[in-house]
Amino acid sequence: MIRFLVNTAVYMAAAAIGLLVADVLLDDLSVTYPVGFITAALIFGIIQALLTPFFEKVTRENASILTGGVGLFSALIALFLTAMISDNLTVNGVVGWFVSALVIWLASMLAGFILKVTVAKKVIGEIRD
Repeated sequence: MIRFLVNTAVYMAAAAIGLLVADVLLDDLSVTYPVGFITAALIFGIIQALLTPFFEKVTRENASILTGGVGLFSALIALFLTAMISDNLTVNGVVGWFVSALVIWLASMLAGFILKVTVAKKVIGEIRD
């Protein structure tokens, strides 16, 4: 249970970092701060957490060659749904959507890896001791 909670926190933090990086780097994506950012990050993280396992299962069973693109595709869909649900996130232009999804996916993947290797491992280790 502790591992699940820590992994969920890492996943949500990684999603927030991905949105933050995209907002800083890209002119086509904008987020309102501070409450809007938190809301958008939570919505995005939850949607992506739900979509990714579903898409992984579908691609593994039907088109295993596409499995590598699941994270990017789920980031694009989660970004689209977050923008539709929340007024705090806007993305402009077709290219803006794809570049934003790519930047968010890369940044959240890197942040998630770093957080899991450093913070999550330490927290889980301290709880076990």
